[in-house]
Amino acid sequence: MAARDISARRYAEAVFGLAVDTDAFDAWSAALRTIADFLDEPGVAGIARSNRVPRPEKLRLLEAGLATEISPLALNLVCVLNDRNKLGLARDIQSVFQEMVDERRGIAHATVTTAVPLADDERSAIAAKLSSLTGKQVDVTPVVDESIIGGVIARIGDQLIDGSTRTRLVALRRRLEGAAR
Repeated sequence: MAARDISARRYAEAVFGLAVDTDAFDAWSAALRTIADFLDEPGVAGIARSNRVPRPEKLRLLEAGLATEISPLALNLVCVLNDRNKLGLARDIQSVFQEMVDERRGIAHATVTTAVPLADDERSAIAAKLSSLTGKQVDVTPVVDESIIGGVIARIGDQLIDGSTRTRLVALRRRLEGAAR
């Protein structure tokens, strides 16, 4: 795991602990998204990343832009990130935190690749099948890739379920090549 990922995970775990204590998962999710979105704005991002802008100046900008949008506790997180020169982790912290919340709620996210766009009923059927395999509610993000020819490739976290026609054809070719020798 990269140092950046480890740092983001540590901050996300700390925030998650606060969210557990106060049962404020949705509020923290919204606050982290607001912080990350603000820091992603082009003008703000340049200032936040700049070593030429003193941290007190950055803090004034952050407070001016976020003080009325997020809770004082969330603003304190921004201050800590600024003090430690870690503002660039905001989007990663938000992503890791959301993964933790989803895990707690029994929600998994799947990227489902098909050769043609899925109809709503097909998407629902795939989500139901993946839910029965994982034991979790599965949120499906469809992706179209004509090169798979047909079938479905589903990725849930680190798990890959490849039922594509292309993969089946490659496997068949390998078996035929092995039989021909």
